[in-house]
Amino acid sequence: MFYEGKAKKLYSTSDPGLVIQYFKDDATAFNAKKRGTIEEKGVMNNRMSELFFNLLERNGVRTHFVRRLNDREMLCRRLDIIPVEIVVRNIVAGSMAKRLGREEGEPLKHPLVEYYYKSDPLDDPLIYPEHAIEFGWATAGEIEKIRTMALKVDEVLSRFLDERGVLLVDFKLEFGRHQGEILLGDEICPDTCRFWDKQTRQKLDKDRFRRDLGGVEEAYHEMLRRVET
Repeated sequence: MFYEGKAKKLYSTSDPGLVIQYFKDDATAFNAKKRGTIEEKGVMNNRMSELFFNLLERNGVRTHFVRRLNDREMLCRRLDIIPVEIVVRNIVAGSMAKRLGREEGEPLKHPLVEYYYKSDPLDDPLIYPEHAIEFGWATAGEIEKIRTMALKVDEVLSRFLDERGVLLVDFKLEFGRHQGEILLGDEICPDTCRFWDKQTRQKLDKDRFRRDLGGVEEAYHEMLRRVET
């Protein structure tokens, strides 16, 4: 193991270009200020991430995913992570609602792309893309590539989920460099996305843990059921 984060562990392999990503059941919120456990979360997130990565690859979005190894592990291409997290928003929710004084649930006319500096000590502050260029975290070309890929991810996932009665409210993405190419990394699951039932607006994601709404495991199981249908 060479890295352990809030939700995953990374292990090196005999191939320096490949890593094993292990999914934990640990749950955190508010930059790890709230901690807990969601039973079998790692298993469900591994399966959902596999499904979403394969869907994106089929639609022209290159990712770090190679294959799922078992219930909790997937083989991935090793990335030099760009320390800029991308959040794409389709509906006002979470920090955007608080920051701008908007009502949660307000639909946006167009997807909004936000950029955050990936830094736990600083609580991942909101930045302009120019900050990333100025401080050498990414080039202008890389930022434009990332934005294009993020909007493509939004298009593909929104369409897929809409067919399954789910609204893609917003989601976080991470990107990295692999052999000169920008690839989508990390995971795509209820930990990193806000999923709402299209009819009832019931939350089917980690907000149930963040806000002590109960039914956390049931929400993850329901999302897995829908995307595997």
